[in-house]
Amino acid sequence: MDEISLFKQGMRRVSGAVTIVTTLGPRGERRGVTATAVCSLTAEPPAVIACIHRETSVGQLAPLSGIFCVNVLALDQRTTAETFAGRSGHVGEERFRVGAWARLVSGAPTLEGALACFDCRLERFVEFSSHLLLVGAVSRTLIGQKAAEPLIYVDGGFTTATREIRSEGRK
Repeated sequence: MDEISLFKQGMRRVSGAVTIVTTLGPRGERRGVTATAVCSLTAEPPAVIACIHRETSVGQLAPLSGIFCVNVLALDQRTTAETFAGRSGHVGEERFRVGAWARLVSGAPTLEGALACFDCRLERFVEFSSHLLLVGAVSRTLIGQKAAEPLIYVDGGFTTATREIRSEGRK
């Protein structure tokens, strides 16, 4: 097996929170894509990183609009994740027919019922191979229902965390 195939197989074993990263086009059209390569960058000031394929509408439009929102999905939002991953046949604005959507301060679409939403101003982006690394300054954070199970992607499929493992000394 070649190194690229081994790398892909290894990365399939890395579990990640499922998010939908959204932005706006030049005429206000909503666009979004399912992503798992998202993480916090700093707490002070609040900032996140999202790695997006440059050929997606979000990869093409976020650098132009200067905004994006990271929506962290709950288990019951799997259908929405599948839709924004391109598995339902919906494209562009049609994808926003799945789920309930609102807008935050930036104007970027936010998914109602998400575990958390991070409304961001694009501080910079870095091009690397097929992807863009979006660095966002978080202007607003929304927190959803605490009791909801998170949607997690690993080994090519969706799952959830069903129990908490506590470290010794933590209560």
